[in-house]
Amino acid sequence: MEAVERFDKLFKEETQLTRPVAFLTSPNDQTTNLPNDQITMAKNISFTIKFWRQNGPKDAGHFDSYEMKDIPDDTSFLEMLDILNECLINEGKEPFVFDHDCREGICGMCSLYINGTPHGKTERGATTCQLYMRRFNDGDVITVEPWRSAAFPVIKDCMVDRNAFDKIIQAGGYTTIRTGQAQDANAILIPKEDADEAMDCASCIGCGACVAACKNGSAMLFVSSKVSQLALLPQGRVEAARRVKNMIAKMDELGFGNCTNTRACEAVCPKNETIANIARLNREMIKAKLAD
Repeated sequence: MEAVERFDKLFKEETQLTRPVAFLTSPNDQTTNLPNDQITMAKNISFTIKFWRQNGPKDAGHFDSYEMKDIPDDTSFLEMLDILNECLINEGKEPFVFDHDCREGICGMCSLYINGTPHGKTERGATTCQLYMRRFNDGDVITVEPWRSAAFPVIKDCMVDRNAFDKIIQAGGYTTIRTGQAQDANAILIPKEDADEAMDCASCIGCGACVAACKNGSAMLFVSSKVSQLALLPQGRVEAARRVKNMIAKMDELGFGNCTNTRACEAVCPKNETIANIARLNREMIKAKLAD
């Protein structure tokens, strides 16, 4: 009984807090990035949000503005947009359209250009859905735009069509492996360094931030990550030449630009993909051409 009473007392004390303390158990994570002595109670902020309106790829588009009042700074950016849409709907206005799905930084559906940066000014390794309002100040003007690329036409507002990435993956084809019962884990010996690097390449979620950040609208970081994850492993070597030629040809066909090594893609990638993958892609392409 004493334990139950003690728990009830602690629960009541905690629920009397106006807002919970932000991530006390892991204060140095990618959402807070604050040391223990700087963690404070959440506060409310008010700001102006400018969001892009566009009724399809042929529409000129324009910005709408809305005054957001008393938004808790421990609210995620997408939760704030949910609040915005609730306000718009209550006023009889059309809600703001944007892409989202898992809201855990996994699916790659987030595609918002926030204050001139893909995914906003988050810590490296974070997507739009992992951006919190504590990154902004009271009185700020927050500008939200879609990915801007000829290969990513706007469907509605900030929702863009990224089927081009799917077509590039489809062009890569399949890997020739024996189907049926799974082999033992050590049947094919792969150095750990290669396995780790292949896994890092495979972590690309295909969000398109690299394309949005590139002045040329290049998809080289995306394509090189997908080529690299197989080129580094023996299972992917069988079709390596065909794969790299087909994927690059499809990328060019769909209107993506070429790479000029500004590294803008690397700077905004939420999964920290590196332009070393682009160098590997170029080597794979040269070897495939020489083998023709």
